[in-house]
Amino acid sequence: MNESNRIEYKRELTDSLEKEAVAFLNYRDGGIIYIGLDDKSGEPTGLPQVDQLQLKIKDRLKNNIRPSTLGLFDVILERRDDKEVIKLTLASGPEKPYYLKKQGMSAKGCFFRVGSACEPMPVRMIEEIFSRRTRRSIGKIKAPRQDLSFEQLRIYYNESGFDLGQRFTANLELLTEDQDFNYAGYLLADRNGVSVKVAKYLGIDRVELIENNEYGFCSLVKATKQVLDKLAVENRTMTKITAKERIDRTLINPIALREAVINAMVHNDYSNEAPPKFELFDDRLEITSAGGIPQGLSQTEFFGGYSMPRNKEMMRVFKDLELVEYLGSGLPRILKFYPPEIFTFSDNFIRMVIPYATGDIQETTQETTQETTQEKILACIRTEPSITRRQMAQKISLSEDGIKYHLGKMRAQGRIRHVGPTKAGYWEIMLTNPKDD
Repeated sequence: MNESNRIEYKRELTDSLEKEAVAFLNYRDGGIIYIGLDDKSGEPTGLPQVDQLQLKIKDRLKNNIRPSTLGLFDVILERRDDKEVIKLTLASGPEKPYYLKKQGMSAKGCFFRVGSACEPMPVRMIEEIFSRRTRRSIGKIKAPRQDLSFEQLRIYYNESGFDLGQRFTANLELLTEDQDFNYAGYLLADRNGVSVKVAKYLGIDRVELIENNEYGFCSLVKATKQVLDKLAVENRTMTKITAKERIDRTLINPIALREAVINAMVHNDYSNEAPPKFELFDDRLEITSAGGIPQGLSQTEFFGGYSMPRNKEMMRVFKDLELVEYLGSGLPRILKFYPPEIFTFSDNFIRMVIPYATGDIQETTQETTQETTQEKILACIRTEPSITRRQMAQKISLSEDGIKYHLGKMRAQGRIRHVGPTKAGYWEIMLTNPKDD
């Protein structure tokens, strides 16, 4: 790759990092800065003390740029030709213009991308962009109630190996400029008025509703996990028997399903108090989220994986909890299994219509499906005792929440146990089958 309007190379970390980052945040497509690549040839030069460099980059982007960049960047370590390179991905920010904190919102502080160059932003452009800046973000809207608690969020962070600390509401940007809880805090609080519906219909239309579940009035993280669990149960495993083999598959690809649910929850426009909706039919799943394609992003750019987070506060939390892997990763995963035609757009909504797998197939019993899944988990543990839930999910083609469910069930049965800390321990097989006890 050569340097372009979306790609910048740097041999090492320099004083111009913030300026280049500001230019990409102000650019409609965002961009990528590679540190540790020759800026002329693109060949890897490598970096020393990469862990310290990653922390330094995060700290500089957090403290030296305004408005806040939290939730708008990823710092990832890559290896090229056995040399370590840092990949800094920046989304197009929703609160343009971004600027250097020291210089303020001026021609000396605002920059934009012109081809492969970073140029100062003219005053007239700054004024025009600022006048278009949206004020209806969940970070700026005051929560409808201020008696909020966050025990559920604290538990999820502890499970992921993080301690929220005393200043987490400020660090996670859950406060307005007046230090009131904002709508992001309201969505993540233990109790709120937001409910996510999962409806199930008989047939292929909305005439006969046979099940209507509500997940919510709690932290949006908890609601997301509940929706994932419900749809994992509905995503039945089917079996096709051929002359040579038995083929197992689910109605919907589990990786695409997980990404579709999380995308809908994270990028939904909550400013109009309309949560995403999930509807199950005999032949398909429909997911409807409020808010069209973010302003400034075309359909081509949307399908290209360019990221413009609508709710950067929510994106930050979901990334911390490893529900989101990295910026712009969700849509490419969905498109790996389904065509762009499953999406329809309007000014106020985005709908995904995911068709079920078809063919000459027979449904397996739930008990058989669980036994098959758990045998696959045991096989993963035998091969690699220190394997993570995410790695298991990728190997077995099951959601992480599905893996977590089966691991919990197997631990309760005494079939397996986990030794050591959550992120650095390993698994031990105690019993091959609970009936062996």
